[in-house]
Amino acid sequence: MPNMSKTKVPIPEQEPKVRAKNFEEVTLGYSTEMAIEEASRCLNCKHKPCVSGCPVGVRIPEFIQKITEQDFSGAYEIIHSTNALPAICGRVCPQERQCESKCVRGKNGESVAIGRLERFIADMHMNQHEEIIKKPVSNGHKIAVVGGGPSGLTCAGDLAKLGYEVTVFEAFHVAGGVLMYGIPEFRLPKEIVQQEIENLKSLGVNIMTNMVIGKIFSIDELMQQGYEAVFIGSGAGLPRFMGIEGESFVGVCSANEYLTRINLMKGYQDGYDTPVLKSKAVAVVGGGNVAMDGARSALRMGAEHVYIIYRRSENEMPARKEEIHHAKEEGVEFLTLQNPVKILGDENNRVCAIVCQKMELGEPDASGRRSPVPVEHSEYELPVDTVIMAIGTSPNPLIRTTTKGLETNARGCFIVDENMMTTKTGVYAGGDAVTGAATVILAMGAGKSAAKSIHAYIMQENL
Repeated sequence: MPNMSKTKVPIPEQEPKVRAKNFEEVTLGYSTEMAIEEASRCLNCKHKPCVSGCPVGVRIPEFIQKITEQDFSGAYEIIHSTNALPAICGRVCPQERQCESKCVRGKNGESVAIGRLERFIADMHMNQHEEIIKKPVSNGHKIAVVGGGPSGLTCAGDLAKLGYEVTVFEAFHVAGGVLMYGIPEFRLPKEIVQQEIENLKSLGVNIMTNMVIGKIFSIDELMQQGYEAVFIGSGAGLPRFMGIEGESFVGVCSANEYLTRINLMKGYQDGYDTPVLKSKAVAVVGGGNVAMDGARSALRMGAEHVYIIYRRSENEMPARKEEIHHAKEEGVEFLTLQNPVKILGDENNRVCAIVCQKMELGEPDASGRRSPVPVEHSEYELPVDTVIMAIGTSPNPLIRTTTKGLETNARGCFIVDENMMTTKTGVYAGGDAVTGAATVILAMGAGKSAAKSIHAYIMQENL
């Protein structure tokens, strides 16, 4: 009989005051008993609405049923058949807006904790060091993947399963993309990312690091080397700024830079000499997950006061509710309906304050969210020594400016057709490089779709 509890089995977490001072993972994961209890809440619906909410099509009721049967290896096989990075997705996917939002149990209580169950299975697989991944027989075709982030890794994994000889060209010294440089250790341990990447290597994926495509090789040169198709999953790593007075002062940085120094360059560890701003009062501008990551990281780096400044209300914040909740618990202060208009500096050109203007919500804009309208004569100064801009990113122009016939839109994102092919034959693109900054799971979904299209293209070309 299903467990008809209206609430999810709570997941253990570090205490807020403790975790705000360390970079260890906040949520600790389900025990076996907890996972079985939560899995028994699934009604195993005939029409499986939850699956329609998953960008990579995980067969959710099937793997949950395996958990109730205590067939954990079987559950992992089901998940891994469509999701190459389950331990990652179980931690950072916005399940509440995707699979769990479609769950029938959510109509009269809380949905089944699909993400927590996926994490449980993936972690169990890793901890038991089970080896169920075998390298497929090569089909003799070579594919290049530019970018070792979630989109590129997913595309590479799916193509490798089909027998393609796939090489991933990653610009940084380690693969993982935003999973390594953007998402903090306390949300996504880097060891887990690298274990997932090792699983892809066992499929035969070759990963070459320190390879800046557009500098070392152009897209055309890759194709001249025998790669029959190229997938561009280079992400959107170029940060945006507001263009307000004072952004050139010492103490102003993008969230990308701040998080990269802490995460990828290990700035939070004493054994590394990575320079990171040592702040007492930090203003983080923005309301998305990156803003939450920057704010929560600043607390852990020793800041006494950390403010989230967002021009709309909390209801309009794009960040996950869980991340907002965790940030508040840890002591981040939320200044909503406020917008920075100027940054002030001292005699040494260092940030000493940020000038904010109060806002109110007007009519909805093109995105459907109510547009913020300034309140006259409401400016005030907030004393801070650091300002972190987390207002979005766009793709780096390097690839598009070194490749003829590769068109982009006004935001610098690659233009693709319904099959994810760019305006250059044989060159595909997906993830943030096409959509602009979005979620990990949407990037993975794009990688899966592109792999399918590349396979169809190669097979057609070789008839």
